[in-house]
Amino acid sequence: MRGLGIKAGVYAVLAAALLLPAGRGYAKDLGDILLQKGVITSDELKQAREEEQKKATALDKLVGWAKDTRVSGRMYYDLSYIDNGSNGHQQSNSGPGFDIKRFYIGVDHKFSDIFSGNITTDFTYDSGAGATQVYIKKAYLDMNLDPALDIRLGSTDLPWVPFVEGLYGYRYIEPVLIDRTKFGTSADWGVHAKGQFADGLLNYAVAVVDGAGYKHPDTGAHTHTMDFEGRVNLDVNHFVLATGGYVGKLGKDVGGGPDTRTASRFNALAAYVDGPVRAGVNYFYAWNWKNVVKYDSKGNALRSDEAYGVSAFASYRFTPEWGVLGRYDYVKPTKDTNSALTDNYFNVGLEYSPVKIVDFALVYKRDMVGNGSFSTSNGTIGGLPKTAGSGTYDEVGLWGQFKW
Repeated sequence: MRGLGIKAGVYAVLAAALLLPAGRGYAKDLGDILLQKGVITSDELKQAREEEQKKATALDKLVGWAKDTRVSGRMYYDLSYIDNGSNGHQQSNSGPGFDIKRFYIGVDHKFSDIFSGNITTDFTYDSGAGATQVYIKKAYLDMNLDPALDIRLGSTDLPWVPFVEGLYGYRYIEPVLIDRTKFGTSADWGVHAKGQFADGLLNYAVAVVDGAGYKHPDTGAHTHTMDFEGRVNLDVNHFVLATGGYVGKLGKDVGGGPDTRTASRFNALAAYVDGPVRAGVNYFYAWNWKNVVKYDSKGNALRSDEAYGVSAFASYRFTPEWGVLGRYDYVKPTKDTNSALTDNYFNVGLEYSPVKIVDFALVYKRDMVGNGSFSTSNGTIGGLPKTAGSGTYDEVGLWGQFKW
């Protein structure tokens, strides 16, 4: 029994040495010495080396997998005071509070020079459910065939909103124009393609998607058609010119569902981004975006409608740590059904970035809705009746993000 205990200890030492890449040569020398001393037999040494070689191979594979895998995260939060007024009366969401607007965790893995995959979760508060919900924002297989053709299957970034976010630079403070006003979204399920030509001078992105957004994947109630979104942009000496559009049923054209009409949207953008300077203007015009369904629940016909909006933004970093920012949006969300309804939004702020992964911004926001009410990313603003009601949304506080 004592001999078995000694040999077990020898095997353990040999195994530990074999599992360490730097120590494998030493382990072979140790095995030879033990064999010469008669502590182990040649068959026992061969068996030990074979078993531990299998373990070392498995460890190498695990290390290789980890090298090709990247875990990332990002959180948007704010500590602010809200004053939301409707027809002169303060609303229930007014007051101070700390909010986590978004928390993303993503895992990327590279299978080869062509194939890779991603899954990204989105933690957000759902006011309808009264609880925090977890969504799959991205889940896709990426086939990078050429700089001119990268194909993704699943849910990933749509061509317009994330593109504008990259130029704007302050998504953690406020979503971009069509995302804030719910005339577009950032991701959806389908087939996506993008690419570039002439060393990045000309870029494109297209997507054929279900149309209901990443929070509502098609789980069986297939739509009769799929939607299309696309973008083309020209990048010249820090200037960016882009145009794009969307056409489809927004996921509402399902079997046994209500009669629908087609929604469409035109987008245009001009921007300049160079070092500490960011500035740009983006515009949209939409048809039937909020009334794809032709009839309400009581069978009453719903009119077709149009909407348009424009957003101008600018920011400047006067040191690597400190910068100023501002933005203004003007939207007519119901040009035909309530032509008097308007939305005027602006924000101004001072940003501080102590390290690369952390940003803070002291910001004041104001949103003014006249002649009705309007649903935005900050909630419903305005009041009734739709031809005379009005409302204001004021928010001041500290916004922040951290990412890795």
